[in-house]
Amino acid sequence: MAIMITDECINCGACEPECPNTAIYEGGIEWTWAGGTTLKEVTLPDGTVVDATEKQEPVSDEFYYIVTDKCTECTGFHEEPQCAAVCPVDCCVDDPDHRETEEALLAKKVYMHGE
Repeated sequence: MAIMITDECINCGACEPECPNTAIYEGGIEWTWAGGTTLKEVTLPDGTVVDATEKQEPVSDEFYYIVTDKCTECTGFHEEPQCAAVCPVDCCVDDPDHRETEEALLAKKVYMHGE
């Protein structure tokens, strides 16, 4: 399952540098698939192929957010999600709408980093 940041976020930014996938962004900031990954292009679920450096719309304009499709819960990097480990207000929590097996999270890591 991916991690999400709740609206209790105080925008401290402690989580952002901890993410090995660069899946965490400040509210209002556009994101890219390429950021923190080796991806050159990405095929979206609808079959559309996008340049991985193409800027994507922010998920939130108000507080830090996690791009679900880039989150691996730090699987393959750390024992636990690092964002949750450093969050001073415990707002980095499991996202009940995006559950994934450990195998799926490892596959996502390999897809994004080629390792």
